[in-house]
Formats: sequence, C-alpha cells, structure tokens
Amino acid sequence: MDHTAGRRAPHFVTVGGVRIAYQRAGRGEPVLMIMGSGSAGHAWTLHQTPALHTAGYSTVVFDHRGVPPSDAPPGRYSLLDMTADAKGLIEALDLAPCRIVGTSLGAMIAQELAIGHPELVRCAVLIATRARADAARRAQTRAETALVESGVRLPAAYDAASTVFRMFSPATLNDDQAVTAWLDVFELSGGGEAQARHAWADIMDDRRPALRRVAAPCRVVTFADDLITPPHLGVEVAEAVPDCDLVEIPDCGHLGYFERPDAVNAAIVEFLDKH
Repeated sequence: MDHTAGRRAPHFVTVGGVRIAYQRAGRGEPVLMIMGSGSAGHAWTLHQTPALHTAGYSTVVFDHRGVPPSDAPPGRYSLLDMTADAKGLIEALDLAPCRIVGTSLGAMIAQELAIGHPELVRCAVLIATRARADAARRAQTRAETALVESGVRLPAAYDAASTVFRMFSPATLNDDQAVTAWLDVFELSGGGEAQARHAWADIMDDRRPALRRVAAPCRVVTFADDLITPPHLGVEVAEAVPDCDLVEIPDCGHLGYFERPDAVNAAIVEFLDKH
C-alpha cells in the first residue's frame, strides 16, 4: 500500500543510529501498534486506530526500518534488529509498560519484547502470529530469501497476483470487485526493498520454550483462512504463554484486519479494556 498518501508529517526517534518514523494520535492511555513485514504503520489507520481512539486510547504507529520515511540501512534485517527498534521507540517515548498490538512480524516482535523485556509490556494482542515455522512455512521463507539473493525482480502484476492469493480468504478471492481493487493496490505499491530486507526477520527457531516465561497477559487472534500464519500455529503460541486466550475469526486470510475489521477491532478493544 502507499506508504505516504494521506499521512501527517511524522516525528522521528533515532535508535542505534537508525531514524524511525512514528505518529501519535488520540487521547488516553497509549497503544503501540506494530505492523507486519514490509508494510507501513499507516496501514493501521484505515480501521484499527479509529476504533481505538473511539474506545478511549491513544495510538503510536511507526514504520519499520526500511519502510519510508524511516531509514533504510543496507543489509539484511533480523528479528533482533527490529525488536531493538521497537524497544528503543518505547523507551524514547516513555510508553512503558505499554499495551501492544502486533500483526504477523509485528506480533513476533511483540513476543520478543515480552520475552526479553517484560518491564516494557503491560499486555499484548498477537494477531496472525506463530512461535515456529512448520515445514510449509520454512519452505516458503527459504524460497523468498533465495529469490531475494538471486537478484531477480518479478513483474509487478505477477507479484500482486501472488500476494493477493496468499493474503486473502476465499470470501475475498471469489468477489471480483474486491479482488480487482486489491490487485490494483498491490501492483501499484509493490513489495519494494523493505519486503526483501525483512525476509530475514522471520522466525525459524522454536520460541515456545521462551514464550513460557512471558508474564504479560496476551491474546492471540488467528484468521481461519490464513496461509502465512495458519490457526494451528497461533494456537501453539496461546498454549505456550501462561496467561493467554485465543480468538479465531472466520472468513479471512492473513490480512484479516482489512477483511474483517469490525471483528478484529472488537477482539482488540475487548482485551485491552481488561488490562
């Protein structure tokens, strides 16, 4: 999606020499929103931040390293790098202990914060997450990193079609009008350099033993038709974290926060209100 359209001018913090762009909005206790791989934090503002503001929370959204206008240092970005960025942002803005909502890579970053820096995390909603890669997901990650290393750039139309098939549910794929709109969005935006550099931030090790040390209350939100982080891997996270519940939302894929925003927002707000 367009990283800059409709955005207010961002603020910046510098973490480990990397400038990270962020925006604060709303009034009330803050919620840090952590977006997934290659995506701008602004994606939250279509559906989720308005719902949180209505519920009485303020929000902080930010752009990962590699996503404009944040800095894009050369090289591969590890999960450790990106967790350090989020940690530095929390500390710079004096948010701790804070409520966190993360999706996909953002949820994995939230998990690492809860494991390694429990003093920073009040509670966390972990959307479309996992603690390990099963055989299918390992193969997909290896294929993606091999493609990046090869230097081959796929045509934008091919990349868009592949992304739409992987990210959405049959309910959306069978809707001609919706598919046409999403194909246009992804073809115009493309994955870009950020998506390539974020490919190495994937979880390949099994983090379930570490998740058993998490003290913060958590909620895992899974999407029934998610091919990237399927529900059975989200269930593993919920079972590993001592104080964690689980919500599964039907008829949506990996981008369920776009497909079923009302259900996702209800799951987020209901949990945050408890904690």
